[in-house]
Amino acid sequence: MTITESVTGIICGLIIHRTGRYIEIIRAGTVLFALGIGLHIDFSETSSLAEIAGIETIAGISAGMLFDPPLLALQAMVSQDDTATATATFNLHQNIGSFMATVLGGVLFQNGMRMRTQGLNNAGLPETVVEQLSGDAAAANVDVIKKISDLTQKLVVKRAFASSLRYIWILAACLAACGAFASLLISKQVLNTEHVETETGIRKNEPVT
Repeated sequence: MTITESVTGIICGLIIHRTGRYIEIIRAGTVLFALGIGLHIDFSETSSLAEIAGIETIAGISAGMLFDPPLLALQAMVSQDDTATATATFNLHQNIGSFMATVLGGVLFQNGMRMRTQGLNNAGLPETVVEQLSGDAAAANVDVIKKISDLTQKLVVKRAFASSLRYIWILAACLAACGAFASLLISKQVLNTEHVETETGIRKNEPVT
């Protein structure tokens, strides 16, 4: 995902530099991102490496298409004097969104693992292992799977993890779909090809006479 995101981001940057068109990239990227994240919902305990790699590639390409173009669209809509303020506000909203997504995703996953405590007990897993997999630190204890020798029990634990992660993918897919609809509201602006210097910093007040 990281490789495809980086390569796609470079390609999209070159396209925008040569054509000045970014609206199409943003809208196509949001739709493809919603598709890529939505396909994550299909992940299960038996998903093959090829399936995972294919879906991650789609998500990576779409993420690369959305790496810089949204910021360019914002900067194209504000005056040069307000570019720094707009960029800082954009980054602030990105950080807030990342924080909220991490917290909500963690809560969904923990609740999902907690709901599967009974199934883990029914599989005959030791009480200590069940406690590790059903508490708030369930995500941190994923390596416990490697220590389970019984194949049936290992499959039950993998299924619990996959099912709990599915809640995160559903939330992410819904948010990505909202982003795809929101991309329709972005207006097209002509990118300026001339370099204009702007003096930045705190403006001095003229002395009162």
